[in-house]
Amino acid sequence: MNGHLNNCTGNEFHLLAFSMSAHAQLGIFTLILVIYSITMLGNVLIISLICLISHLQTPMYFFLCNLSVQDIIYISDTLPKFLAITKSRDHGITFLACITQMFIFVFCIGTEFLLLTSMAYDRYVAICVPLHYAVIMKKPICVLFASVSWLIGFFNALVQSVMLLYSEYCSFHDIDHFYCDLKSVIKLASSDTTSLQTYMLMTTYVLGIVPFFFILASYICIISTITKMHSSGVKVKAFSSCSSHLIVVLLFCVPLFGSYTIPQSEHSQPQDKMLSLLYTALVPLLNPLVYTLRNKDILRAIRHLKKIFGTKSPTLN
Repeated sequence: MNGHLNNCTGNEFHLLAFSMSAHAQLGIFTLILVIYSITMLGNVLIISLICLISHLQTPMYFFLCNLSVQDIIYISDTLPKFLAITKSRDHGITFLACITQMFIFVFCIGTEFLLLTSMAYDRYVAICVPLHYAVIMKKPICVLFASVSWLIGFFNALVQSVMLLYSEYCSFHDIDHFYCDLKSVIKLASSDTTSLQTYMLMTTYVLGIVPFFFILASYICIISTITKMHSSGVKVKAFSSCSSHLIVVLLFCVPLFGSYTIPQSEHSQPQDKMLSLLYTALVPLLNPLVYTLRNKDILRAIRHLKKIFGTKSPTLN
C-alpha cells in the first residue's frame, strides 16, 4: 500500500454484472425492482409501527427498528445501481462512487452482525433470566448497545475505505460483479494490499465469527432453558418470541459466510454473484416478511392501525 492517495481517483470502473440476453435482463430488472420496492415498504412499515404503537416500544422492537433502518441503507446501496446497469446498460461507476458503495456495504454488514448479537442477548435475558429483564435491558442500555453497533460498523468501514483509497488501481478497471465487491476490487489493485487483506481477515473474525458464536451460545442457553419448562404453552410462547430472530440470523449468515469464507477456487464467479445476490437482495426482503408474518405483536399492531384509520378489522385481543 502506497503512502499517498490513489492518483487514479478520476478513473471509472466498469461493473460487468451478469451476462444475459435482453429478454433475461428485462426479467431480472422487474424482479429486482419488485424485491426492492417490497423491502422498502416492509421496513418502513415496521419502523412506523414500532414508533406509533406503544406496546411495541420494548427492547426487542427497538433493536428491530434499528435493523430495519440498516436494511433500508443496505439494500439502497447496491440494488439501485444494479437496476441502472440492467435497464440502461451503463456499467460505469467512478472510483469515489465505488469506494462509497463499499464503505456503506461494509458499514451495514458490520452493524447488522452487532445488532443481531444485541437482539440475541435480549432474547437470552428475557428467557433465561426473566426476573432481571427490566433491570438489565433498560432503555439506556439498549441505546448504548445500538449506538456501539452503529459506531463500530462505521469506523470499521472507514478504516477499510481509507486503506482502499491508498491503493493503486491504474491497470485494470473491469469489476466482475454487479456491485463494488471488496474481493473483486482488491483483485484489481496494482499495489500491495497485504495490510488491507490482513485487516479484513481480522475484522471478519472480530465482527463476524465472534458475534455468530455469541449468538449460537445464546441460543444453546435459550433452548436448554425452554426444554426445562413444564408448561407446553409457555414453551411455545418462549420459542415463538425468538424464532423470527433465529431465522433472520441464519438467512443473513449462511450465504454471507458462504461467499466470504469458501476459497475462491471452490466456487466460480457466477456462483459468487448468486450468493451475493442472496444476501444483498433476498435476505433484506425476507427480514420484514419474517417479522410481520410470524410475529403476533406486529400483526396485532397492523390490525390496530387499520382500526384507527377506519378499516373494518378484528378487534385487538
